[in-house]
Amino acid sequence: MAARSANEILAALGSEQGRRDPMPLFAELHRIGPVCRLEPGTSPYAVVVNGYDAAQEALKDTRFHRLLTADPDPRDSVLRRLGGSMMFKNEPEHLRMRKVFQAVLTPRRLTGFEPVVEALATELLDDLGKAGRDGQVIDFVDFAYRLPITVIGTFLGIPRSDLGWFRDRTKAIDDYLDLGGKAPERLAAANQAADELNDYYARMLADRRVQPRDDLVSSLVDSELAEQELIDNLLVLVNASFVTTMNLLTNGLELLLAQPQLVDALRNEPARAADCVEEILRHQSSVQLISRKASVDLELGGETIAEGSLVLILPGAANRDPAKHPDADTFDPDRVDLQHLSFGAGPFYCVGAGLARMEGRAAFGQLFQRFPQVELAGEPVRSHSLLLRGHASMPIRLG
Repeated sequence: MAARSANEILAALGSEQGRRDPMPLFAELHRIGPVCRLEPGTSPYAVVVNGYDAAQEALKDTRFHRLLTADPDPRDSVLRRLGGSMMFKNEPEHLRMRKVFQAVLTPRRLTGFEPVVEALATELLDDLGKAGRDGQVIDFVDFAYRLPITVIGTFLGIPRSDLGWFRDRTKAIDDYLDLGGKAPERLAAANQAADELNDYYARMLADRRVQPRDDLVSSLVDSELAEQELIDNLLVLVNASFVTTMNLLTNGLELLLAQPQLVDALRNEPARAADCVEEILRHQSSVQLISRKASVDLELGGETIAEGSLVLILPGAANRDPAKHPDADTFDPDRVDLQHLSFGAGPFYCVGAGLARMEGRAAFGQLFQRFPQVELAGEPVRSHSLLLRGHASMPIRLG
């Protein structure tokens, strides 16, 4: 079969098969080169970046600007809310907002929160055990959702009774952000979700100003950020913090169950969960694609990128670059180099990376000790999203 062009490979990524298993397509891109030029007029993007070094350079270079869409409409509330957050701001606005969150998300505060995360994992595994007693088939996605949303909810001070409400609203926004997700009905659903979340956080901030508590939101209300800036950043922080970790957990369980020796090793030595989490993130990046816009004429991976051109970066492909990781398609927590780009790089590195790692360590450090005979009870179903790689369902038995 003749080698396909980068345009053909990118089109295949958006197909049903490409969304289920993009890895062979990533390998095709690697054979073309680390930065693949797309034919003018056939895609909104000028190049697709799949090599590790090139992707890392692009993610670090603040001249590659972050953006929501190629032509955002400011009348859409989802674009206003997301665009008002540090996730989609460029310098110097991004740094101004980021400093506020870094001041309250200190390493000391995160370290102090680790026993809380461990305790929440224990509690939710208790619930998992009750649901799965007597060989009952249960869906691991439910646990994978509940752990990160309960952790971030506890950290922020969101009542547990409200946590289930977030799931559909977050999904509506993520569906809109997905590659090919800009259909009018998806935009309408995302706008409604953004409006409802905006109102929720506005009420929450008003409450904390009257009755401060020992939570992250109370620490933020008197910051230099304006009210709407706080709301926009809270919306993105919650969305990003649990969906990606939810995918880390489901991707990880599938990978680990495929290698029983790793399950045994984790059961006997829970501290190995740290390396397992890093390799899960490398092998199955929760975030698969990132858009950037060249603010000036640039060169990347031997390709000239004109000012104003859109660039598609594929962290999932970069993490599988054979030039960076030998035998890159093999899941191996014992490999020497566990570096990856799943949390980004440089000044835009994910502020919640430490919390996500903590949740992964807590879950996999305890899961196989509690349920040494856990197994798949059916074929896991991948979510349809290409942007966020995870599962819609994962039937298991606890044994």
